[in-house]
Amino acid sequence: MNSKVLMPFVCLLFFVQAYAQQGTIFGKWKTIDDETGEAKSTVEIYKKGDAVYGKVVAITDVTRQDEVCNKCEGNEKNTPVIGLDIIKNLKEDDGEYKGGTIFDPEKGKKYTAKIWLDEEDASILHVRGYIAFFYRTQDWIRIE
Repeated sequence: MNSKVLMPFVCLLFFVQAYAQQGTIFGKWKTIDDETGEAKSTVEIYKKGDAVYGKVVAITDVTRQDEVCNKCEGNEKNTPVIGLDIIKNLKEDDGEYKGGTIFDPEKGKKYTAKIWLDEEDASILHVRGYIAFFYRTQDWIRIE
């Protein structure tokens, strides 16, 4: 097939795929520091089997790029934070993803998790971590 004919189809496919991800939790998200309001990292939300996971793909502070998770346990202890799955085993339930965990590598704490898209703005992902009936919710921003 002629490359002049093929190129518009490739571009169209790219834009359709990018547009389709706008209404889902899947893709890359900028995490925000609660205290400073500054970006901390980029987490990619993806599907593995029938569950949803999220891994750190970038750290904003260049001095922390080589950090390892010394507060992790098991196989993840002392592994690089970049590449670490911090969200694990979430299952979809009526537009929300829950039943799994989220891990804070800085504090070394694991929480029950729930994530969902903002109803009015699909570029905002609500991320909630629970311990018993106490919880904290962060808003992550979609990276285009």
